Amino acid sequence: MPVHQAGVLHIKVTIVDADGHVRPVPRHALLISDNPVSAAPQRVVTSIDGTADVRLKPGNYTVESDEPLIFQGKAYEWAQSVDVTPGRDGVLELTAANAEVGTPVAMTGDTSAGSASAILLDWQDSVVTIWSPTRLGSGFVIDARGLIATNQRLVGKAADVEVQVSPSKKVAARVLASDADRDVAILWADPSALASAKPMKLGYAPDGQATVKEKDKLFAIEAPLDDRKSLASAIVSKVNAHTLVTNVTLDERSAGVPLLNAGGEVVAITTTADDDHAIHDIAPAAVRIDEARGVVAAAEKAMAGAAPPSAAPLPIEPGRPFEDDALRDAVKRRAGSLGAYTIQAEDFDVGVITPAMVYSVRHREDREDGGGRGGGRGRPSGNPEEMLKSMRALQDFANWDDYVFDYPPVVMVRVTPKLVEGFWTSVARGAAQTQGVSIPSMKHLKTGFSRLQLFCGDAEVTPIHPFRIEQRVGEREFVHEGLYVFAPDAISPQCKTVKLTLYSEKEPAKGDARTVDAKIVQQVWDDFAPYRASLPSPR
Repeated sequence: MPVHQAGVLHIKVTIVDADGHVRPVPRHALLISDNPVSAAPQRVVTSIDGTADVRLKPGNYTVESDEPLIFQGKAYEWAQSVDVTPGRDGVLELTAANAEVGTPVAMTGDTSAGSASAILLDWQDSVVTIWSPTRLGSGFVIDARGLIATNQRLVGKAADVEVQVSPSKKVAARVLASDADRDVAILWADPSALASAKPMKLGYAPDGQATVKEKDKLFAIEAPLDDRKSLASAIVSKVNAHTLVTNVTLDERSAGVPLLNAGGEVVAITTTADDDHAIHDIAPAAVRIDEARGVVAAAEKAMAGAAPPSAAPLPIEPGRPFEDDALRDAVKRRAGSLGAYTIQAEDFDVGVITPAMVYSVRHREDREDGGGRGGGRGRPSGNPEEMLKSMRALQDFANWDDYVFDYPPVVMVRVTPKLVEGFWTSVARGAAQTQGVSIPSMKHLKTGFSRLQLFCGDAEVTPIHPFRIEQRVGEREFVHEGLYVFAPDAISPQCKTVKLTLYSEKEPAKGDARTVDAKIVQQVWDDFAPYRASLPSPR
């Protein structure tokens, strides 16, 4: 039969929960058999929104559950007949009304198919994205008062982090309690922002005895930024006093997600492979949830009498990416150096960075191998020291390298502490040189970076992210740089004046105010012209 006569069957599976809400059923496996049966059934699995599309030849089919869905004390199974008409799409809705609903019977063996759907149904809204100053990871809601659990390595030494509840909603959270030895941190966010998130059940073991055994199957809910949450499974290979070892395979940004048993109880928290302040794969050893007992108790004590976190929404990432064609156009538009725009400051080297600069650095070899732009464009000019600072600002973003080289359509301000040589060190070097001995310059940080403020006119602009870059300079020593991320229109000619105020660790209350040159403001604005042109016109 000609392929063009085939049709697409759109399947949607929903149920009604105990509160009367219609819920899509994710990860529900269905078998599709033709009538009369001529081959083995085709197996499809619903996506996170409870839908599945399958292309079928014209005919009559039976669509049935591969395994029952076990949810809120009921077992749901579907078996429906449907006709596929030549060249036309069809719709099949599987609901509680056309399901066979019963009471779950005691089952032995693997019930993971039913568990996977039920776990996502129950808990997908309870896993959130966490932006700390130094890492991107996840956490999960454990209390209706706004408490969120995650791993301590994600939080580090931060007192505040950002909680992204959905692609369009982000709020501030306070670190109430953090224990580096147990690798657990408890955050506090505005409870109204987490209203759709049901607190997860913590599967504490009685008297510290493990309720999880080797070869048990566990589940992990991943919460990517596009909100297409998914479920990964793992097998326990070893149970230690403080950790569980599993074969879970997760994105490196999933540190802090819960590991759940088939009953939907959290038994462990994923973490990173080590604590050297860089981005790493998920460690095979997850922290047992029992390690959180004392940290949760400390967090609840810290809540008493404390002012609740701010409910004000925080700025979010732009919804549309900076497409490659627009980025190439932005690079071509720029004349002169493609380094960062530099701003003079007392204690810091400051660079303003746009996506065109980052894209140019990543694709420099392509330009030099024949894609050059001619006319000397892209070649640094002017003061050699400023040229070096300009290009250095676009190199080695350390723990935020992946973020920067995704080319987000944002303005980034990088603040690097200056290095200076102490007076007596300089004198000693000079004295040694008079004796014919050459001693290399020994420099130290002038001061550490604390924070910055950006003003458009008289209005302060809230950053999308107040990141910290952690550069390793010794076995246990780091230089902390600022990498503040702002919306693409944060620096624009409409501001009249744009000002940066920088604060150091040495003098945290004394700001160093610097007005951004109007030429730089215009250049930043022009760098985003291809991005603005690529956006859909407002209706």
